[in-house]
Amino acid sequence: MNLPASYADHFRKLIALGVPIIIGQIGMIVLGFADTIMIGHYSTESLGAASFVNNLFNLVIIGSTGFAYGLTPVIGELFGSGDRACIGGKLKNALFVNFTVAIVFTLAMTVLFFNIDRLDQPAELIPLIEPYYLVLLASLVFILLFNAFRQFADGIMDTRTSMWILLSGNLLNIIGNYVLIYGVAGFPELGLVGAGLSTLFSRIVMLGVFVAIFFCLPRYRDYKNGFIRAALNRADFRKLNALGWPLALQMGMETASFSLTTIMVGWLGTIALAAHQVMLTVSTLFFMMYYGMGAATAVRVSYFRGQERPADVRRAAFSGFYLIMMMAIASTTLFWQFRFAIGNWFTGNTAVLGALASLFPIMMIYQFGDSLQIAFANALRGIMDVKIMMLFSFLAYFVISLSASYVFGFVMDYGLTGIWMAFPLGLTSAGAMFWLRFLCKTRQARSGKTV
Repeated sequence: MNLPASYADHFRKLIALGVPIIIGQIGMIVLGFADTIMIGHYSTESLGAASFVNNLFNLVIIGSTGFAYGLTPVIGELFGSGDRACIGGKLKNALFVNFTVAIVFTLAMTVLFFNIDRLDQPAELIPLIEPYYLVLLASLVFILLFNAFRQFADGIMDTRTSMWILLSGNLLNIIGNYVLIYGVAGFPELGLVGAGLSTLFSRIVMLGVFVAIFFCLPRYRDYKNGFIRAALNRADFRKLNALGWPLALQMGMETASFSLTTIMVGWLGTIALAAHQVMLTVSTLFFMMYYGMGAATAVRVSYFRGQERPADVRRAAFSGFYLIMMMAIASTTLFWQFRFAIGNWFTGNTAVLGALASLFPIMMIYQFGDSLQIAFANALRGIMDVKIMMLFSFLAYFVISLSASYVFGFVMDYGLTGIWMAFPLGLTSAGAMFWLRFLCKTRQARSGKTV
């Protein structure tokens, strides 16, 4: 790969900014691995129930994370222009907006809870699904408030704080899982509900720690003062909603191509649900690693946009893409080497292991389309060109991917393998559309004009 020398500095800065985000993301995935492993070894029925509930909530959690991502380019642009006074005020308004959105999402998921019996899931899983669902529902508000603090910190290029809070919170969650799932140290054996309670407690603690750090550490003093002086205002409310909802819908529709297929997988039975959960847990590792570098790309792009350096906006975006592609090649190679051992990490059920075998090659194929769409979705986020992403996501993830899952899985009768065959189509088509849009929006950078 022959790249101009000017890219070298972009690579260094992106790596320095992105690695702490990636480590924090990996910490979240390790938590997912630990949850799945502990629940899978507790019982196959618990694993199937966790698959159903987690994938429904992943749709909301990733959508709400996408909403919070609307704050990053706002903070990054102010940071790039040197306007520190406004940043604390933007965070204050973002917390209010995120709290409002959390209430909306909680109400929507409550309505869904009362209609679970209409989703045609295995009858033996319903007693496990319902209490676990309610515990996770209680944690949504804490996720959205934490995300606001996290995007603020990332926007001022302080990615290490979020990393350490996430790693510590996830360690607390893993310990809580072990204690509450199996009933250790005098605690009751709660099984799947214990895993949910541990997750809820850790999310409350992580938010509390971030609040304490923001208001107590000297390095945040200027931002804290701006936070205290600022008033809630309609202009910020409108801007954050205008940026946040398209990103929430874009990421939500992407996740829906995976999470909503869980309902289809449930039609195939408990074994298919368990295999689906294992593969989603593994694939999420790659996604979150790539998205860590994608988030760094968005920060760098917004920073250069604030400094009115359009050529560097373009270079930062393509540098992020090249790095994510290199990560995809390395991770896919490792995945292939350990493909036979991975299933045994999660379950000893031979039927589940047999179902996993046909899904490995498909997951490897879609890593490259995933890299493309992550890099340029975040590049578009960095230049605040987010509304068109909703249309692209709808076409890629609903018109192409979700419908293809049904056709391959049930019309053509390929079952679980057919459902997964649709994922590479959706991800690659989304990536191509985001890439072309970014090229269109930044072509003026070549002549030195403002993006």
